[in-house]
Amino acid sequence: MSVKAFELVPAVERELLMGDKARINIECIECCGKHLYVGTNDCFIHHFLLEEHATTKGMLSYTVQKLLFRYLGLKKPVEALKAASALERIIVLCDATVSVVDMITLEPVPSGGAKIKGVAAFCVNENPVNGDPFCVEIGVISARRRTVQIYMVYEDRVQLVKEVNTPEQPCAVSLDGYFLCLALSTQYMILNYSTGAAQDLFPYDSEERKPIVKRIGREEFLLAAPGGLGMFANAEGISQRAPVNWSESVMGAAVCFPYVVALDEGFVTVHSMLDQQLKQTLSFRDGHILQDFEGKVVLASTKAVYVLVPLPLERQIQELLAGHRVEEALTLTEGARRNIPKDKFQILHKRILQQAGFIQFGQLQFLEAKEHFRTGQLDVRELISLYPLLLPASSSFTRCHPPLHEFADLNHLAQGDQEKVQRCKRFLITYLGEVRSTEGANGCREDVDTALLKLYAEQDHESLLDLLASPNACLLAESAPWLEKHHKYFALGLLYHYNGQDSAALQLWVRVVNGDLQDSTRSDLYEYVVDFLSFCSNPDLVWKYADWALQRDQTIGVQIFTRRPDQVNPDDVITYLGKHSQALLLYLEHLVLGRRIQKEKLHTHLAVQYTDRVLSLLSQSPTADQQVSLARDKLQLLLRESSLYRVQLLLGKIQEYDQLFLERATLHGKLEEHDKALHILVHQLKDFPAAEAYCVRGSASRDPAYQQRLLHLLLGVYLDRDLPSSTGTGELEMAAVDLLNRHGELFDAVRVLDLLPEGWSLQLLRPFLGRALRGSMHACRTSQVALGLARSENLQLQHDRLKQRRSPVLVSEKKGCVLCHNTFSEPDCVCLPGGVPVHTHCAAQRVVRDSPTRRQLANSNNHT
Repeated sequence: MSVKAFELVPAVERELLMGDKARINIECIECCGKHLYVGTNDCFIHHFLLEEHATTKGMLSYTVQKLLFRYLGLKKPVEALKAASALERIIVLCDATVSVVDMITLEPVPSGGAKIKGVAAFCVNENPVNGDPFCVEIGVISARRRTVQIYMVYEDRVQLVKEVNTPEQPCAVSLDGYFLCLALSTQYMILNYSTGAAQDLFPYDSEERKPIVKRIGREEFLLAAPGGLGMFANAEGISQRAPVNWSESVMGAAVCFPYVVALDEGFVTVHSMLDQQLKQTLSFRDGHILQDFEGKVVLASTKAVYVLVPLPLERQIQELLAGHRVEEALTLTEGARRNIPKDKFQILHKRILQQAGFIQFGQLQFLEAKEHFRTGQLDVRELISLYPLLLPASSSFTRCHPPLHEFADLNHLAQGDQEKVQRCKRFLITYLGEVRSTEGANGCREDVDTALLKLYAEQDHESLLDLLASPNACLLAESAPWLEKHHKYFALGLLYHYNGQDSAALQLWVRVVNGDLQDSTRSDLYEYVVDFLSFCSNPDLVWKYADWALQRDQTIGVQIFTRRPDQVNPDDVITYLGKHSQALLLYLEHLVLGRRIQKEKLHTHLAVQYTDRVLSLLSQSPTADQQVSLARDKLQLLLRESSLYRVQLLLGKIQEYDQLFLERATLHGKLEEHDKALHILVHQLKDFPAAEAYCVRGSASRDPAYQQRLLHLLLGVYLDRDLPSSTGTGELEMAAVDLLNRHGELFDAVRVLDLLPEGWSLQLLRPFLGRALRGSMHACRTSQVALGLARSENLQLQHDRLKQRRSPVLVSEKKGCVLCHNTFSEPDCVCLPGGVPVHTHCAAQRVVRDSPTRRQLANSNNHT
């Protein structure tokens, strides 16, 4: 899991630092911008100028110029240097004394107040709480007491602002805001010097190894923990990052996000802060200083200074991707977010996601690839272009440069593995189906839909028809040859239709139905064409292909006309269907029975068609009884239900056919020739229930007297012995008795008794007589009730009239009529409702004008 994150570049060579003095060693270093300061064991401070240069390979190199060196005059090693650029000062720790020298001249500050004595170590607060930009806050470990002192360093003086006691002697300190992170002799702790609150972290033995306390961010520190661990801790004493595994002999650490760099006796190790994995190891002998300065990591041996130059993050990421280490590359990309401008990061992040998607696509990890393509907003044509011939020839797309992947095309990716090719094609079908309606397809909808159509056709995919039947942007010139190649003629017809070429679509489908072309997509293609024609808006195409459809199947073909939402002129259709008798019959049924058109011509035409059909079947030998029965049922239903056909015409056609007695009876009934109809039913057909039903049905919407007349006619037919009949007298008498007994209340009992033979017994007629008697009594009592109600109403009206007479109505020559506004010249008047008097002749005129059927006025003669 290694990655080349840094290169070790020499900065200050041994000869430039110490010449031929073998005993001079480097004790400390400080870097501020281009300025490098080195403190040595002979009490010298050396000042160098580092100039960065980019090599032809894009890496950094340094040219070094020695500007100055200064002897501090103490003959002690310079233990620590810290730059205060705002003050143009260098804070120096030498011989347990902190002093301040000029950053340019390295001369000590002349004021004696700029020194602190008895110092074991110090650190600069990089997140100071003091808002003064012209002072530096430092934390100082006392060499004689268990205290940490907070000083403010100015250009020419230092000022003590706080002293904090510690439970043990501190060994190392780091400062951020009010928080001190301390390495004591036996443990680490966090201490708030403002509130005094302290938080113990974990034990650590400072006598066994050098403690490390490194501020790495706002209120966050890096510590060397037991077991060779690099532990992270925030101001609350909580570790929000997983630890990194160091060696037991680590002596220095630095952070160059997203890496933690550690120095031990023979190596420099680089761990990722994102996944805590070891990424790089560099051999480095005699190293004893490792520090980071504003993102620049500087190493020093006892004789020379080096810079750890980080490789550009994009280059590191590309190396990870080249090794197919997708997750590491993405993790590193996310970690670099905070160090890269937002706009630049978004571009970088999208590209890395797209590259990662293609790597996982090549490994057939389709779910992961699809997610990266989506998040990275991949131009879907980058993926389509891997599949030969899928992109239209007219597409203006060119692949991204530099390329997002290493594949020439799908064949190169699959290396001849056809199963892999098929899996990739199935993935593309799914992916294109999902993105075609999203913003990812904006601007390239034609390329996407055309590619999807080609894949559907090639794979014999069920969604091909759904694509073409819905709004799409498939290019006709590209798609038509592809569909023909794969024998998808029905789909090609849909494409023609979508592009407004219905004629081409119909011509193609007709050839498939006729067997000239082979396409098994739809076994019901003929029915589909008929349905298509029934909704086709081009009348020329309808008439052109209607004859083909009718010749193939009249029953289905006629639906072209019966299912049209915009109705064609029925007369034109009937004329056209003249040579297709079955279709004509179905069309007439549609008009008469379906649409309920009330035209004598149509009803007569349908009735004649039914009649001809029946007569044709009857003339066949042998007779198809079932077909005859069905045809007669249709004819009888129409004859019964319709009253618009020409009865005499039909009666003349069937008059000579004894098989059609029932139809003749119905036609006689339409002519009000009920006696002939009943005679046929009773004497020819001997169907007494049908005769009775004829009477009930024929009088269903008529008054009771009409119904009674029909029943009496039927009874007369039963009892008329003068008419020749093949029916036995006993059968007719029993039919008459049954008729009387079932409908006794509807007959005129007196007339019936006059008709009945004298030899019939009362017992036989008992039901009839009982029902007739009850009916007569009911009618009598009903009339009595009606008479009583009428009398009551009359009495009430008379009472109201007397009340009106009893009240005087005053008229005079001074009072006018409200209708004509003339005065009364004589006492005769009429009162309107409410007692308002009007002239008699005015009231009469008003009654005639307003309601001649009802008078609402009351006459009265009144005298004043």
